[in-house]
Amino acid sequence: MFDWYLGVIRNYTGFSGRARRQEYWYFTLVNILVNLVMNIIDRILGNVFQIDNFGLFGVLYALFILIPSLAVTVRRLHDTDRTGWWVLIAIIPIIGFLVMLYFLVQDSEEGTNQYGDNPKTVQAM
Repeated sequence: MFDWYLGVIRNYTGFSGRARRQEYWYFTLVNILVNLVMNIIDRILGNVFQIDNFGLFGVLYALFILIPSLAVTVRRLHDTDRTGWWVLIAIIPIIGFLVMLYFLVQDSEEGTNQYGDNPKTVQAM
């Protein structure tokens, strides 16, 4: 699980290629867990800003993880044979989130597509 997370961090500027569901969702799971830990640490240390309820460590982590999150999301969209620009649909409240979620849970496009080889078959070899 943590290997997937660290793999995304190591490939933080990799917007090309494809990312399997497993890579994306394990990264997301660890990301949520780290966010929870950062929130707890901020609350214990009293680093929470009263105006917007964000903590210092949480904000720093969010800035650190922004580019890798976008990169793995774009690669995940590539895996379903969609352009990375579809990530912008998430800007639309509720509907955009649901459409994006639908795209992210779909299985990989079989074989090779315009974004590269299927990562499932590459890892199986």
